[in-house]
Amino acid sequence: MRILGINALFHDPAAALVVDGQVVAAAEEERFSRRKHGKRPVPFAAWELPERAAAWCLEHAGITPDQLDAVGYSFDPDLSCPAHTLGLDDPWDGLRLTYAREAPSFLAEALPGLDPARVRFVPHHVAHAASAGLAAPHPDCAVLVLDGRGECASHLAGRYTDNHLDVLATQVLPHSLGLVYEELTAHLGFLRSSDEYKVMALAAYGKPRFLAELREHVHATGDGGFRAHNVPWTALTEPRAPGEDWSQDHADLAASTQACLEEVLLDLAGWLHAGTGAATLAMAGGVALNCVANSRLALESPFERIWVQPAAGDAGTALGAALHLAAERGEPAAPMPGADLGRSWTDEELRTWLETAGVPYDRPPDIAAAVAGELARDGIVAWFQGRSEYGPRALGHRSLLAHPGRAENLERLNHVKGREEFRPVAPMVAADRARDIFAGPLPSPYMLFVHEVARPWRDRIPAVVHVDGTARIQTVDATSEPLVARMLTEFERLTGLPVVVNTSLNTAGRPMVDDPRDALECFGSAPVDLLAIGPYAVRRPHAFAHDPHDPHDGKEHR
Repeated sequence: MRILGINALFHDPAAALVVDGQVVAAAEEERFSRRKHGKRPVPFAAWELPERAAAWCLEHAGITPDQLDAVGYSFDPDLSCPAHTLGLDDPWDGLRLTYAREAPSFLAEALPGLDPARVRFVPHHVAHAASAGLAAPHPDCAVLVLDGRGECASHLAGRYTDNHLDVLATQVLPHSLGLVYEELTAHLGFLRSSDEYKVMALAAYGKPRFLAELREHVHATGDGGFRAHNVPWTALTEPRAPGEDWSQDHADLAASTQACLEEVLLDLAGWLHAGTGAATLAMAGGVALNCVANSRLALESPFERIWVQPAAGDAGTALGAALHLAAERGEPAAPMPGADLGRSWTDEELRTWLETAGVPYDRPPDIAAAVAGELARDGIVAWFQGRSEYGPRALGHRSLLAHPGRAENLERLNHVKGREEFRPVAPMVAADRARDIFAGPLPSPYMLFVHEVARPWRDRIPAVVHVDGTARIQTVDATSEPLVARMLTEFERLTGLPVVVNTSLNTAGRPMVDDPRDALECFGSAPVDLLAIGPYAVRRPHAFAHDPHDPHDGKEHR
C-alpha cells in the first residue's frame, strides 16, 4: 500500500510517503522553496501545495503518481464551520475552505497521473493524532493534540488501541491555547505563527506576576476541555514593536503565559490519564513543540512516559494523514525510524557540487575526528551529513556546532545566525553520558524537552546553559547516529567535555539548510570556520584565499 500524505492549508506545507506501513520519506516545502514555513498562514495562500516536497518523496521511492493507492490531505472542509460562527475574526476563511475543497484537482494537476478520486480528506486533528500515536514506539497510548485551529476545534484527546483512535474530547473554537500563544507572540513584537519559540525562550527571563489575571481568561474546565480566549494583552503590558528592546514587563508576561499554559496542560493530561490508564502519552500539534511545557508534563503528569512527534507542527500532519489512511486499510504502523527522512547525496555527488562551486576542499581520514579537532580549537563548524531532518529541530544532520566550554560562544553563534541575544543554543550529548550531566526525560533524541543541568557542569559547559539553569538537549545513540557519536567521543578525548553545541544550520529568517547549494551559500555568507559536507572538509582560510582564475585551484587538496 503506497500512501502520500499532504499538509497544505494553513502553514508549513509538507509531504510524507508511507509504503506498507513504513515511513519512507518526509519533507517540508520550505526546504525546497527557501521560504520560511513555506508560506504565510493566510487564506490567499491556502491553494499553495508542497509540490516539490511531494515530487521528491515519490522520486525517492521510485513511485509515480498513478501508482499511489491513496493521498491523504490533512484537513476536511466538510467538517468546518464558518469562522464567524466560531467566534474567529477571519473574514476570508471561506476562500480557504474553497481551496481545500478543490485540493484533489489541484493535487492531480501538480502530480500528473494522479487520479483525484484517490485523494481523501483526513480531519486535521486526527492527522496530528496519527502522527503521534501511530508513529510512536509505544503502539497503545493516549494521545493529546493542541494547536491553533483545525476545522472547528483546537484540541483532541484520545487513545490509540491496535491502530484505532477513540476520540474522548475536543475543544471547540474560539478557545485555543495555540491561538492565545500566537496572540502573545504578536503582542511581544514577534511574527505570529512563526516565532512562538522566541516567547518560550524569553519567558525564562521573567517572573509569572500576571498569572492570576491570565487565569481568568485561560484555564482548564475539569472535563477534558479549557477556556482560552479574549486575553486583554494591552491591559497587562504595552505591546512591543518589532525590533524594539524587550522590557522586564514583556519577559514577565511571557513567563506568566508559559506558566498558565503548563497548568492547563497538566489538567488535560491528568483528565486523559484518568480516562485511559495509559502508560504513554503521545503528543502533537504546535503546542507540543513547547519543550518547557513538555518537561513539566514528564515530571508532574501521571503518565510514565511522554513521546512527542518531532514534526509536531502542521508539517507533521502530512505524515499523520498517510499513517491514518494506512491504518484504515489494515496496514500495521511501524514506529517512526527517526527524523532523518529528507534528502541526501552520495559522496560523489557532494564532490561534484564542490568542484562546480570551485572551492578548495580536502578529504580527511575521518571527518568526525577533523570536526572534533576544529571544535576543540574553538572553531565553528557547519555540519551537513546524511538525510535532512523532518521538523524544526537540527538533530545532527544539518547543524552548526561549537565548543560548549566558552560562554562567549552563545553570543558568537547568535551573531553568526543574526538572531536575538536572549536565544539559547542546545547541547548534543552521547546517550550513555547524558544522565551524568542532565536531569530530565531520557533519552531525548528529538530535542523536545528541557533538562536541569547539574551544578558542577554549569561552569564547564556555559554556552549551552540557559539563564534558568536548563538546557534543551539532544541525546545521541551510537547505533543510529554513529558519525555524530564518533565526533562526540573524539571531542571528549581532546577537551574532557562530552557535550557539543548544536543549533540549526541556517541564518535568521531562512529555513534550515537542506541541499549542498544551501550549505555552500550559508558557509559563504556566515563566519563559519569549517564546512563538513559528507566526508569532505571546506576550510574558510582556504576557501577565501584561492585564485578563482587558477584552473588548478578549487580542487581537492590532498
